Amino acid sequence: MDALVLCETAKELENGQSILHIARDDIRMENMAELAAYFAPDVEVITFPAWDCLPYDRVSPNPDILARRMTSLIKIISASKKQIIISTINAVTQLIPARDTVKSAGFKANVGDDLDINALTDYLSHNGYSRASTVVDHGDFAIRGNIIDIFPPGSKKPLRIDLWGDEIDTIKIFDPINQRTEDKTDKIELVPMGEVFLNEASINRFKRAYLSEFGPARGNDPLYEAVSEARKHAGMEHWLPYYHEKLETLFDYLPAALVTMDNLTTEAFEARLSAISDYYLARKSAFEQAPNKRDSIAPYKPVPPEQLFMSAAAWEEYAETFKIHQFNPFDAPQGQDVRCHKGSAGRNFAPERNDKEINIYDALRKHVVSLQESGKKTYLASYSVGARDRLSAVLSDHGMARHKLLDSWKSAKRLPKDTIGLVILAIEHGFETDKFAIISEQDILGDRLIRKVRRTRKAENFISEASSLTPGDLVIHMDHGIGRYVDLKTIDVGGAAHDCVLLTYHGGDKLYVPVENIEILSRYGNEESDGKLDKLGSVAWQGRKATLKKRIREMADELIKVAAERALRKGEVIKPADGLYNEFCARFPYTETDDQLRAIGDVINDLSSGRPMDRLICGDVGFGKTEVALRSAFLAVMEGFQVAIVAPTTLLARQHFKTFTDRFKGLNIKVGHLSRLVTPKIQKLTKEEVSKGDCEILIGTHAVLGDKVQFNNLGLLVIDEEQHFGVGHKEKLKKLKSNVHVLTLTATPIPRTLQLAMSGIQGLSLIATPPIDRLAVRTFVLPMDDLVIREALLREHYRGGQSFYVCPRISDLKEVAEFLKEVVPEVKVVTAHGRMAPGQIEDIMNAFYDGAYDVLLSTTIVESGLDIPTANTMIIHRADNYGLAQLYQLRGRVGRSKVRAYAYLTLPPRRIPTPQAEKRLHVLQTLDTLGAGFTLASHDLDIRGAGNLLGDEQSGHIKEVGIELYQQMLEEAVAQAKSGSFDGEIDQGWSPQINVGASVMIPERYVKDLNLRMSLYRRIAGLDDKNDVDAFGAELIDRFGTLPEEVEHLLKIIEIKQYCRRAGIEKIETGPKGAIISFRNSKFANPGGLIEFLTKQGSVTKLRPDHKLVYVRKWSKIESRLIGSLNLSKAMAKIAEK
Repeated sequence: MDALVLCETAKELENGQSILHIARDDIRMENMAELAAYFAPDVEVITFPAWDCLPYDRVSPNPDILARRMTSLIKIISASKKQIIISTINAVTQLIPARDTVKSAGFKANVGDDLDINALTDYLSHNGYSRASTVVDHGDFAIRGNIIDIFPPGSKKPLRIDLWGDEIDTIKIFDPINQRTEDKTDKIELVPMGEVFLNEASINRFKRAYLSEFGPARGNDPLYEAVSEARKHAGMEHWLPYYHEKLETLFDYLPAALVTMDNLTTEAFEARLSAISDYYLARKSAFEQAPNKRDSIAPYKPVPPEQLFMSAAAWEEYAETFKIHQFNPFDAPQGQDVRCHKGSAGRNFAPERNDKEINIYDALRKHVVSLQESGKKTYLASYSVGARDRLSAVLSDHGMARHKLLDSWKSAKRLPKDTIGLVILAIEHGFETDKFAIISEQDILGDRLIRKVRRTRKAENFISEASSLTPGDLVIHMDHGIGRYVDLKTIDVGGAAHDCVLLTYHGGDKLYVPVENIEILSRYGNEESDGKLDKLGSVAWQGRKATLKKRIREMADELIKVAAERALRKGEVIKPADGLYNEFCARFPYTETDDQLRAIGDVINDLSSGRPMDRLICGDVGFGKTEVALRSAFLAVMEGFQVAIVAPTTLLARQHFKTFTDRFKGLNIKVGHLSRLVTPKIQKLTKEEVSKGDCEILIGTHAVLGDKVQFNNLGLLVIDEEQHFGVGHKEKLKKLKSNVHVLTLTATPIPRTLQLAMSGIQGLSLIATPPIDRLAVRTFVLPMDDLVIREALLREHYRGGQSFYVCPRISDLKEVAEFLKEVVPEVKVVTAHGRMAPGQIEDIMNAFYDGAYDVLLSTTIVESGLDIPTANTMIIHRADNYGLAQLYQLRGRVGRSKVRAYAYLTLPPRRIPTPQAEKRLHVLQTLDTLGAGFTLASHDLDIRGAGNLLGDEQSGHIKEVGIELYQQMLEEAVAQAKSGSFDGEIDQGWSPQINVGASVMIPERYVKDLNLRMSLYRRIAGLDDKNDVDAFGAELIDRFGTLPEEVEHLLKIIEIKQYCRRAGIEKIETGPKGAIISFRNSKFANPGGLIEFLTKQGSVTKLRPDHKLVYVRKWSKIESRLIGSLNLSKAMAKIAEK
């Protein structure tokens, strides 16, 4: 209601006047801004958020927040129409750069203007932008010759400036995912990425102020050194007053604004002032004691609070000057300057939700009728288009067919009073005025989580570039085995420059692999992997490969046999009953992601196919796998079948029991629970109910698999994290599986199930898209700091939450436990590690889940499948010791609920991490918006090793050839087994060789960054047809400019290779007099067609006794060889495929 009042008030203001509303916190600010934009589409709504770090922190605010703040200040300064500015008490009471400073800090250019690249580079570097090889995030910029890519703050897409000499020829808008141009614009406007500008004047000002306040540096002072050298430093914004001549407040930017604020905002400000004082005194005390501490990190020299924050006296003065209006939910007091907007809270249907005898939608219909009879228009508010459409279907099922889907408040106002309006509006609770009533989805269905729909970025290319081959990595060459990647080298081949991948083998032997044949290489592991290098020319590799081929054939046969037997069996047909199913789905408190909807659709198709389902649902913790299981269980129970859900630990079983009980409440469906935590009496009763069919859903640990558990009519088996069950339990699961539908859930895709699924034997549904805001975990990388650790753990403790503290080694636990006892005595800490007995670990985890402890100090054993929504802070000790996938999965354990989650990746003080560790930590920070867990886990398999598909050994064949080649061989073997053509070889991984004497490479002058060149080569090798080649060429032109001749040659060779593969041509060797063609295994797929071709060609084409084809032509020029080879390979492919 408050947002509507703001919008109504804005209409009464004179043009050019603005409203500044001060919200209690960020969540309230974002919510009000969204509603204001809906109710007043003609008014410019601006948000001004606070920094998202603590006062006097060692880390910087989130770059996106800094950019949003600067963009908002520029918009306020250049206002051309009415504005509603919504901020928070923390943001308003912190000082900011003066208007004149911000006004002059922008950069503008238009098409046709002259642009000095050096001046632009200086501007970007001094104003918080980061130089990158590829522009993907706000604040990135890349310069490649005459092409400049920039992702300005506040812009939805990055911009590409194309220069002609010094003049701006074009400015293009491009997609950061595929780097392709989407549109054009005629101007570019840049603002600094933050409030700190590192130009010569501000640096000198900082140095003077810093030395004046704190005196000459004692020992090293990384902040002072970094700023003096115009380098960014973590947390440097906390010395904001020292960079600027003058600071102001948001009130100074809006001298004529009407100012309003939330109820209880003054109290929030008082608490904020108190916290600022505490933080300042703690830092000041630590600084004064610093000389007495040895081996500590550089002392933190805090800015006095009055220089950075508004004082209580200043707040009082502004409150008086602006006559701030406070929102008050109570009755209007008499005799004051009061604006009274009569409204009341809407109806909440909580009593009806808790009454099993009442249908919630029947109660809703009666309420809507009474509202309409009283003359009020009625609107139902949903959080998303999908939720609104689902609600529409449910309303029609319950006699409320007279409703209309509305897309704006303008159209809502025109709604007839006898029609229900369905609007998309993110409000938690509805309200009523004298003219209309809004009922929220949450009022009807209980807790929902407001989630903004935002564009997601694909993880695959990002990960492939972040994890591209680096010198020292082990690779597999299809023909020569395990070698070590050294570098990308340009060598001379027949007088032409050629990029090759240099590999070394046992004894120092070298092998150069042409870049166009890079797909013949596959990853084996990183430089820490323990694979032994093969010797070039040795038969050992071929022997290992042959043995493995035999094993894989046997395995594929067994897989096909199992899958075929299952396919022949008949399964129960389970189809959704639309009305009831829609109601059940409507209880889901979130908006489904596309991946979730696809997975649910896959399951429904399997259940209704008439064959037993065998599907793996793979997705990170919290990505919505359980919802797929819930809906599957509902469908099975509605058709009269029982459902068994098996989890490996009592804690996971408890979580599922709670989730299922809550969701099935009021549906007259009995949910039972079996585990060692359940009393023998209740266990006995539950087993009896299951055998009679009175208990429809049974959830538990391996106790569900016991001989005394007899199902009456089992139709669906859901297995959670199957890899954690022992051999005996897996055998029992196999027996249970034989005739029922099976759904397997996993948070970490283990190799065995991953390969089964990838090989087309088991259905695989990937949920790789995070629920919106699921990954908004604020991630900090910082040196170990007692004060930061204390504040992080206490902040979580005082908001009623819990924390994880993870150490890389068991030997670290004792020291860290003592450190926590000394630094944070207020919290209760419990320790767990892998050498404890399983029962002891389980008891500790259960106690932690029940809230008996505040902090769980452990190694990485904390189960990835766990859902502990109250644990939202994670501290990772010595983060430089972990791999990328491991860090990602660790961080995935927090951020499961509505509150902001924090992850602190600590590094040892005064020790510089290795470049690889630094890169991993940086990548993790940039993975905030990616659903990258599956991609990372898949990529990480080669390092972790993998297991035999059918057996229980967890290390195996992959160790011999690496995950990529193993997977390729397996897929081919399965395909051959399915088609029954197992006589031939498993013809994995061969790459046609094309030699036309041309320079083939991506020159360094075209793409400077080596890693980027390597990742482009890997992508080129994966292009499948001419359309792909053309699209890739267009992307290169877009990103890097006109294609050099060498790149054009490379793309043409790739196109020739594609036809060669189809024709079975292993090699084309060309020269001035024509070409010699070698066929794969000296065979051609269509010998008759080849004879006919030779006959037509006459004497210019001959087949030699060694089965090589001689093609006589005058090809003195490189171009004629390329075009000739392309036409010849195309013709041969056509013949081979007849």
